[in-house]
Amino acid sequence: MTRLFASIGANLAVFFIMVFDMFRYLVQCVHEIRHLYLYRHQVLLQCYAVGVGSLPLVCLISAFSGMAVAIQMAYQMESYVPDYMVGSIVVRSVVLVLSPILIGLVLAGRVGAGIASELGTMKVSEQVDALTSMAVDPVGYLMLPRILAGLTKIPVLVIFSSFVSIMTGFGMSVIKMDITVTDFIKGMKLDFMVYDIFVGLIKSTVYGGVLTFVGAYMGLQTQGGAQGVGQSATSAVVVSSALILILDYFLTLALLY
Repeated sequence: MTRLFASIGANLAVFFIMVFDMFRYLVQCVHEIRHLYLYRHQVLLQCYAVGVGSLPLVCLISAFSGMAVAIQMAYQMESYVPDYMVGSIVVRSVVLVLSPILIGLVLAGRVGAGIASELGTMKVSEQVDALTSMAVDPVGYLMLPRILAGLTKIPVLVIFSSFVSIMTGFGMSVIKMDITVTDFIKGMKLDFMVYDIFVGLIKSTVYGGVLTFVGAYMGLQTQGGAQGVGQSATSAVVVSSALILILDYFLTLALLY
C-alpha cells in the first residue's frame, strides 16, 4: 500500500511539474512576440510546412470522411426523416464537429509528432544549446514560429476540409443514394447558421495552438538520444490528442450552450 501511494504521489509530482513547465514556456512565447519581426523568416517557413505540406493529406481524409458521413446519415434516417435532412445534418456535423476534431487529431500525428522529433533531434544533438550560446532564445526562435503557424494555418486547413467533406458528401448523396440535388441543397439551407462556422474556426484555432505547442514543448524536453526522440514524438501525439478531445467538450459547452 505504501508503494502504491508513493507511486501515485511521484506521478502526480511529475504531472504538476510538467504543467508548470508548460505554463512557463507559454509565458515565454507570449513575451517573445515583441521580437516577432526577428523571427519572420522562421514563421513563413513553418506556415508553409504546416499549411501547404498538410493540404494533400487533409483533402484525402476529408473526401472519404464526407462520403462516409453522408452514407451513414442516409442509412440511419431513411425511414424516419425526409431525404433533404441528409444535407442539413452533413453540413452541420462537418462544420461543427467532424472537420475540427478530425483534422486536429490527424495533424497531431503529422505536425505535432514532426515538430517533437525535429526539435528533439536538435536538443539531443546540442543544436539548441548552440542557439543559447549565441544569445538566441530557443523558445522565440523554435517554438513561437511553430505555434503561430498552427494558430493561423490549421483553421485554413479546416476550411478546406469542411468544403471537401461537404462536396464529397453531396456527390455521394446524389450519385449513390438517389437524393436529388434540390433536396440536398434544401437541407443545406434549412439549418445553416454562420455562427456554426465561427464555432468551427474557434475550435480549430485552439487545437492548432495546442498541438504545435505540445509538440514543441516535448521536443525541447527531449533527453536520451534517438530513443528519447521517439518517446517525445509519441508523447506529443498522445498528450495533444487527449487535450483536443477534452477541450472539444469544454469549447462545445461554452460556445453552443
